[in-house]
Amino acid sequence: MSYQRIDRISEQVRREVDRIIRERLSDPRIRGTFSVTRAEVTRDLRYAKIYVSILEEADRAPMMAALKKAAGFVRHELGQSMIIRYAPEILFEEDHNIEYGIHIASVLRQVSPEEETNDESSDGQE
Repeated sequence: MSYQRIDRISEQVRREVDRIIRERLSDPRIRGTFSVTRAEVTRDLRYAKIYVSILEEADRAPMMAALKKAAGFVRHELGQSMIIRYAPEILFEEDHNIEYGIHIASVLRQVSPEEETNDESSDGQE
């Protein structure tokens, strides 16, 4: 089985799981700003690690608990919506990449004005 096929299946699993979480799950703990960032399906299609990024700190723990509890339902719905031999077992993981990107952007914004000030003062000295 080629890696391109696994990559395509992983992307399709990511899209479907995102749709299932947003449209089919009615747990009140699943709310706020979140994103299913990626899915990694094993080569034998038995397991799928789903990475979820949750921006609000207070919502993280309850939402991850709700997602882990709903993994069986998500797996069933995924099996209904995708045409593959086995519906992979769903493992939810917390992803901090978006949060880290926001942090880096804020640090760069803080550094940028300081550099502009230094550039202007050095231009006047020449």
